[in-house]
Formats: sequence, C-alpha cells, structure tokens
Amino acid sequence: MRPLTTARDKSCRYRSRGQAAVELALSVPFLITLLLLAIETGRAYYVAISVSNAARAGVQYGAQNLTTAGDNTGMQSAAIADATNISGMTATASHFCQCSDGSASTCLPTDCSASHRLLYAKVTTSAVYTPLINWPGVLPSITIPGQAILRVAQ
Repeated sequence: MRPLTTARDKSCRYRSRGQAAVELALSVPFLITLLLLAIETGRAYYVAISVSNAARAGVQYGAQNLTTAGDNTGMQSAAIADATNISGMTATASHFCQCSDGSASTCLPTDCSASHRLLYAKVTTSAVYTPLINWPGVLPSITIPGQAILRVAQ
C-alpha cells in the first residue's frame, strides 16, 4: 500500500503549480502579440482588397461603351461608391488609346492606319491604412494603391 501524502509530495506539487504560473505569465503576452499581429494583417489585406475592387468597379463602369469611357467623373464616383467602408479613399480615372498592332495612338481617327484603334479605361485608387496599434519599427501609416485597366466595348 502506498503511504498517505508525505511532505515531499506536497512540496513537489506546489513547485509544479508555480512553474505553470510562470510559464503562463511568460507565454500570454507573446500569444496576445501574435493575435494582434494577425488582426492587423487581416485589416491591411481587407483594405487592399477593397481598394483593388473599387478600381475594378470604376473601370467596369467606364468600359461599357464610348460614352462612359469619356466620363471620368462617373468612373471615379463608381469606384468611391464601391468602397464606402474605406474612409479617405481617392480615385483617379482616365482613358487612353492604342493601336491593335501594339503601337501608340493619340486617340485621333487618323492614327492606326495599318490597324484599328483600341480605347482603354483606367482607374487608379488609393487609401491610407493606419494600424490600430503603433508597432515599434513599423511605419505609422501605409498608402495602399489599386489599379484596373479594361478595354472599352466598341
């Protein structure tokens, strides 16, 4: 039969409780830091995806036909309306031409004599991402760009 609890057994048990408390005290700040870094990374990717999707929405509006391709304000509005949850996002819209053989064009009807002219719509977006926590050694804010280019339906 095993003897009842001895003083040595009690001492060993209390020592292991103290060791567990020290390990917990050392690991909890590390785990909280990892959790916060995961949250910040997720927020940054969310902003990047939203900015890219906004550029795509603006260029899709402009690529519908020749009329909407010249409506830079409409393309910018469509881009900003797509990302209402991103504060401070800016959008810039433009259009440009290129000959179907790959040479440059100034969008004049006389350009591209050997081939036909292609019209493209382009929207560039950007937003500033600011982390919730200022991490040492990390920039306090980052500008995240987005860009989309589509050929206009003619």
